[in-house]
Amino acid sequence: MNDAPVGNQDARVREIAPGLVHMDLLAPGIHCGGCVSRIERTLGQHPAVVHARVNLSTRRIAIDWRDAQASADDLIGAVTALGFETQPATAEVEAGAGKDRAGTSLLRAMAVAGFAAANIMLLSVSVWSGAEDATRTMFHWLSALIALPAVTYAGQPFFRSAWTALKARAVNMDVPISLGVILATGLSVVQTARGAEHAFFDAAVMLLFFLLVGRYLDHMMRDRARSAVTQLLSLSPATASVVTDDGTRHHVAVARIVPGMLVAVPAGERVPVDGVVCGGESTLDRSMVTGETIPEPVRPGDMVHAGTMNLAGPLTIRVTATGEDTLLADVVRMMESAEQGKASYVRLADRVARFYAPAVHALAAATFAGWLMVTGSAYDAILAAIAVLIITCPCALGLAVPAVQIVASGLLFRRGVMVKDGAGLEKLAAIDTVVFDKTGTLTLGRPVMVEPAVISTRMLGLAAGAARDSRHPLSRAVTMAARERGVAPIAVTALREVPGQGLEGRGPDGEIVRLGNRHWCGASGDAPADPAVMELFLKVGFSEPVAFRFADRLRPDAGEVIDALRRRGISCEILSGDRETSVEAVAETLGIFHHLGDQTPQDKLAYIERLTANGRCVLMVGDGINDAPALAAGHTSMAPSSASDIGRTAADFVYTGDSLWPVVDAIDVARRTTRMVRQNFILAIAYNVIAVPIAMLGLVTPLIAAIAMSSSSLIVTGNALRLRLLRLDTHSPAAAEAPAETAPAHRASRRSAA
Repeated sequence: MNDAPVGNQDARVREIAPGLVHMDLLAPGIHCGGCVSRIERTLGQHPAVVHARVNLSTRRIAIDWRDAQASADDLIGAVTALGFETQPATAEVEAGAGKDRAGTSLLRAMAVAGFAAANIMLLSVSVWSGAEDATRTMFHWLSALIALPAVTYAGQPFFRSAWTALKARAVNMDVPISLGVILATGLSVVQTARGAEHAFFDAAVMLLFFLLVGRYLDHMMRDRARSAVTQLLSLSPATASVVTDDGTRHHVAVARIVPGMLVAVPAGERVPVDGVVCGGESTLDRSMVTGETIPEPVRPGDMVHAGTMNLAGPLTIRVTATGEDTLLADVVRMMESAEQGKASYVRLADRVARFYAPAVHALAAATFAGWLMVTGSAYDAILAAIAVLIITCPCALGLAVPAVQIVASGLLFRRGVMVKDGAGLEKLAAIDTVVFDKTGTLTLGRPVMVEPAVISTRMLGLAAGAARDSRHPLSRAVTMAARERGVAPIAVTALREVPGQGLEGRGPDGEIVRLGNRHWCGASGDAPADPAVMELFLKVGFSEPVAFRFADRLRPDAGEVIDALRRRGISCEILSGDRETSVEAVAETLGIFHHLGDQTPQDKLAYIERLTANGRCVLMVGDGINDAPALAAGHTSMAPSSASDIGRTAADFVYTGDSLWPVVDAIDVARRTTRMVRQNFILAIAYNVIAVPIAMLGLVTPLIAAIAMSSSSLIVTGNALRLRLLRLDTHSPAAAEAPAETAPAHRASRRSAA
């Protein structure tokens, strides 16, 4: 597939097949399901467009079309005609989007509305306390001085959205909201000028404040979803050191590098391109690809990928792919594609909202017409119509989901689970399959030393002295083992790292000290039969090498968690980039029958998509960069707090500590949350069924309507607070407090128990 710009004439467009091109756009104005459906419907009707998809979370528009039938400007114009400003979805633009100007604007509007509402309510108390005539009118004018600029400023997010929809001859949720606020404010000014008893400034400003809180929380959720892709893009260096034919080196932008060039990658830097090693030896952190925490040695002839970290020695790489053709770019595209699927999930509130705007307009219009016909008073008709618009404000409906989600998030936080996406609770309640990564998820991801048969304090001290400044996970495990046993490191001088082999230096008596692999240290005998056990050897002078053995530990309650999930009717599987033999050992320990090892990020994504296509609702639990596309593709996802930054960002939930039980807690809370949300919808609908006829009959003023609207919100919130009384199951304290066992030992104990 050629991802180069078509004819190099338009940087926004790339060719994906003969005659077929693709373009990604950012549209910051997208904020609801209605926006998504309007854009997709308009683009779908264009004769040149083959496929168009809008991602609500990232506000990206992906378009595939026949190049001969339309230009990029034609399609951008079609989107712009709907009222959405667009810009190319480049890395630079997305980095600028990270400044979150929209979020700052919403926060300011919310602060203005909250401050104004508090002050107007203080003035209203004086009116309600019995102020009359000139005093009452003065308080109303003071309220107007606060409310008018506050409504003008804080209402802009709704006014702009409503105006955009109306210009496109459509309606959205913001149209009746804007009408209610503007009419209530305008009528209040008229009432104040007439010296009337009632004005409704407090109702208008309070309404704006409640709605802005909901809009800001929704914006924050979407912003988190965008940051995962931004962090992935940051793994690719902006420049690289190119080696010319005469051996000189100079830095150039990665965008200018082409296949066939030579690139030098010093130790401690990330590889900027995909390529083949043609000079030097080193070890690479390839966890982005495999999820394996142990660095892998590379030598001439080995393939390396952009984004991986060069840990040991300098490398020279012959470039095979750059930019959009690299594995890192593939992972980014998979993330975005998976997020598209996630964005298509439509919650019950969104479905109800489709019918809300036309229904409210129809009711308000019917009320106005009816009162005008019966009384002949335009004032009374407007007053009744405003009361209908305010009393049917979607606050209770809008709070039905977030109110429960906030309480549930607090409950889970106290149990060690951070909820990053409230919508994830709704999805988590529906899951029937949990797919676990192995290293760092079912296991702790930290190799620990297995007690050797015989080892002297001096040997452990020398090993700790050699490993003290190394970043290799096994070196850190040696240092930790010496610290736990109270063994002080013995100084090893003139240390150097031999790429792919280990560390070499001189001991206190001048002898050569080597800490590294079996072959380099000259060890004899067979490697451990258990694939979960890793080795490191210490050779001092001409003495026989000493073996240190390590194993990753299972989380202490992993077995209990798997059993608890089965009792809840949930099947469990393992999907890992680790060696198949290692994955099989852990699966046997935990009694998990479905497991796959040696899986690339593409393999993991494809497997999750196959499960989804077969009707399974999958919870993906993983921790690595290589898990990020699968985390995004799952129905919902979780990651431990020890996960990579990108893994944590891509997941909907993050759990802390060494226990795996928070996975069970989250599922239990999510299922209860879904029931509470349904109850809140019933309460919100019942409120409207009762309140709307009363408002249409003119039995409430706009002020009473605002109070009733606020009361319905309080009822919904009060019902959500009942979730705090939920009693969660607890796992065995003995399992939680017991030292975590290595996979081989744990497996033996389960066999003996059986």
